[in-house]
Amino acid sequence: MSEPKSSVRPASVPKPALDAVMADKSGNPLRRALWLDALDRQLRPQLPPPLRSRCRLANVDGEHLVFLVESPVWHAKLRLAEAQLLDAARSIGLKATKVTIKTASPTPTRSPALDNRNGPHAVSAATHKGLRDALACLQDVPSKPKKRS
Repeated sequence: MSEPKSSVRPASVPKPALDAVMADKSGNPLRRALWLDALDRQLRPQLPPPLRSRCRLANVDGEHLVFLVESPVWHAKLRLAEAQLLDAARSIGLKATKVTIKTASPTPTRSPALDNRNGPHAVSAATHKGLRDALACLQDVPSKPKKRS
């Protein structure tokens, strides 16, 4: 007769979270984001110094590069550097033939939720008092002992 299989598993070392995500198909978006970030770090140094901090590679779609800039002024300046960008992209192995530049507002440095805590959306003093009174009423209700049958 064969021996019954043991349900006890040998102790294993847990995988770091990044390794676990990257090992699965669900890590594809993360891999792509890391790839785009690496390309961005290779392409930006090829731009004129004022532009380097004002734009970011957002996507690569076949032969099409998509960049984000902060304002229309930087959009125009990056458009003037388009040939330089395409040459730099080709030099690192991309088959880029077209550049699209999109203007996007910069990400906020603070969370809007933190900014609105005491802003116009804060509750009034009357609402605050009403909520406290309601909470106090709930805490004052004595619990009834249960009867045993």
